[in-house]
Parts: sequence; structure tokens; C-alpha cells
Amino acid sequence: MYLDGLDEMDQKIIRLLIENARISYSDIGEETGISRVAVKARIQALEKRGVIEEYTTIINPQKISGAVSCYFEIETKPEYLSQVTDILYKNDTVTQIYRVTGRDKLHVHAVASSGDEMEQFLHNVIDTLPGIISCSCNIILSRIKDIKGLRL
Repeated sequence: MYLDGLDEMDQKIIRLLIENARISYSDIGEETGISRVAVKARIQALEKRGVIEEYTTIINPQKISGAVSCYFEIETKPEYLSQVTDILYKNDTVTQIYRVTGRDKLHVHAVASSGDEMEQFLHNVIDTLPGIISCSCNIILSRIKDIKGLRL
């Protein structure tokens, strides 16, 4: 994938960081053929430009005993889309919200510590959202492919 403003060296560095965000500047330098100082400068420039937003630990809910992961397809009346998005955004059970094609549609991921907690989320949050036209819920049984980061 081609990205404007990202040269070949930056792409190599980002590939290495996607593979292992804990890799050292020295190890990146060895892999790319530039100095540790040059690697650090490039990474800081990528961070400053907002190309690299954050470094984080990704937890797989399926590996935690009892955790339940679901996604919802929600369609709202146009005048309620912003309000629904705000409600979901403020809820800790919601991990991701995407605006998707189709009229006033959202794709929402949620992770709960148990089936009971997910049921409470459905009852207390999803079922009470204003202006809902339709909503479907799917439990995620297993992760087959889940790419973290951008493929360059």
C-alpha cells in the first residue's frame, strides 16, 4: 500500500514496530542499516506528524476465562446518530465504534467480563438507545485473522 509522504525507510521502521512495538532503536538500526540516533529521530518525527499515534498492549478477550466479545450493527434515525455515538463512546464495555456505509449505521465492538455483564450491557445500554431503527448482535466465537496496524 502506498502512503503519501512516507518514504521507504519510514515504511521499514513502521513494519518493524508493527511486528514488535518494543523493539529497540538499536535493533531497528541493525535491520534498516541506519544509526540508532537516526532511527530515534525518524520515529519521533512520525509521532509528531501523527503517523504513529500510540504504543499499546492488545489483550485477546478470548484468552481470558469468561470474557465475552460481541459486535453490533446499529442503524439510527439521522437525528439520533450523534447522541447514540456519544452514549456508546462513554461506555467502558464498548471498545470500538465505526461509522460504516449505509444510512446512519454504526459497527460497535464490546467486550464484557462475562455473559451476565454483556446481558446487562444489552439491557441497560443497547436496549435504551434513542432513535434505533435496527440493531443486531453477534458474539465473536474465535479470532481467525486480526491484523493490528497498517499494511504498507
